[in-house]
Formats: sequence, structure tokens, C-alpha cells
Amino acid sequence: MPLKTEQEILKMRKAGLLVWSAHHLISEIVCAGMTTKELDAEVDKFFASNRAFPCFKGVPGRRFPYPAATCVSINEQVVHAIPSDRKIAEGDIVSVDTGCKIDGWCGDAADTYMVGTVDAESKKLVDTTRAALMLAIEKLRTAKMWSEVAGQMERCVKKNGFSVVEVFVGHGIGRQMHEEPQVPNYVYNSFLRYGDFKIRPGVAIAIEPMVNVGTKRIREGRDGWEITTADGKRSAHIEHSVGILSTGPIILTGPPTTAEEEAMVKTFFQRYRGK
Repeated sequence: MPLKTEQEILKMRKAGLLVWSAHHLISEIVCAGMTTKELDAEVDKFFASNRAFPCFKGVPGRRFPYPAATCVSINEQVVHAIPSDRKIAEGDIVSVDTGCKIDGWCGDAADTYMVGTVDAESKKLVDTTRAALMLAIEKLRTAKMWSEVAGQMERCVKKNGFSVVEVFVGHGIGRQMHEEPQVPNYVYNSFLRYGDFKIRPGVAIAIEPMVNVGTKRIREGRDGWEITTADGKRSAHIEHSVGILSTGPIILTGPPTTAEEEAMVKTFFQRYRGK
């Protein structure tokens, strides 16, 4: 597992802040009647206006490289749904995953947006997925090994009556969007034996629980990208890139925390709006 210096992790913050800003933009514009292709176009424009490369574009796939800046997955779609003419509807939950590279460093984050009034089960699903992610980040302060964190995430999900998607996991992040190690959201024997890793300064990972209402089983679409739940029930996906400093974890894709970062975000949006 490649470890970063503290200075390198802090350099990753610009990419992370740009990705957070993209999600802030999404939260403002996502609405019923909008197509997922229209949503993707705005994120693509946002990255381009800030001279950032959208990391998802061109990622190799089973049939063809990924063609968009975002994955926009609605309801039963778990992840990797290619933006299309599908319209977002009132009551949908919309999971948007995106990432970018700027100044040689990558940021990656996902969020699930509730459009209008959603049913109670969907709200609980989204809240549970977010709680599992934030619990993981908090546990990074005291845990010695990732398996301790993953076990807590799994218990959080299951005690709320949902299932953890096991086929897809988080990953290391840095100069490339996908680096070692693999970062599962649950604990299994082969990971304990061969894949578990220490929580220590220099670790930079993308933590991304994917949580289903029903079965953990999934189906792959004909395009080789879209992943849906096997039972057609809803799924949520929330992710942050996180770096470990000597003082503890820092959410690289979190909101601005200083006046300097606030000014940076303001500049991102001024460029996007052509001001």
C-alpha cells in the first residue's frame, strides 16, 4: 500500500474540495424531470471550467470505456449507471458518484440525493448509509486495523435491517483514482488473512458503503457497467476520500473549513458560471 507524506495528503485537498463543490452543485440542481445525462453535463462542465480531468471518463470496461464524468444511479441501480435520457422522478433516490484529477492528485466521492418527498424506508436507507460512512471515519481515530472499522460499518447496516453490497468495495486513492488497498465495508476471512491493513499516517482511502434494502446480490447490465439490485429494491451509495495525518483523519472531499478554502470554492463556481 503506497503511503503519502502529510504534505502530499494536504495537496490532495484541492481535488477533494473540487469534488465536494461538484456535489454541492448537484444538490442545487437535481430535480424531478431532469435527465441523468443533463446532470452529468453540468458536472462535466464544472470540472472543465476548473481545468480538472474527470477521472471516470475512459476507465476500461468489459465492453467499452466509461463515457461520462459521473455515474448516476437511480433507485434499484446500485452503481456505475451511465447517464442517459432517463428522467429523475419525484420520490426517487439518486446516487451520484464522481471524481476528478487536478495538479496531479485525485478526489472521489459519492452521495445519494432524495428528490422531493421519499418514502420512509428510502430515507432510512440513505440515513443508514451515511451513518455507516461517518462511523467509519470516526473509528479511524482509534482503530488499529481496517477490519475493526469494516466490522463496525457492517453492524451499523445490519442492525437497521439492510444489507451491505459485497461485490464492490472502496480503494486507495492518490495520484491515481484507484490504488491499493481494497477497502471493504464488511469483514470476511480472506480479507483478514491477506488484505487487512494498518490505520496509520500516510494512508489515503476512498470509503464507500453501498447499502441495499433487500438482498446484497446484484445484477450486471447488458452494457457491462450498470449494476442493479437482484430483487429490484432500492440501493444507496455514499463515499468520501479520507487521508490519515498524524493528528487523525481528514475528510478530503468534505466542505471548506477555512477562509482560504471558502475563497477557493467561490473561485470554482465563478469559473463555472463564466464570471
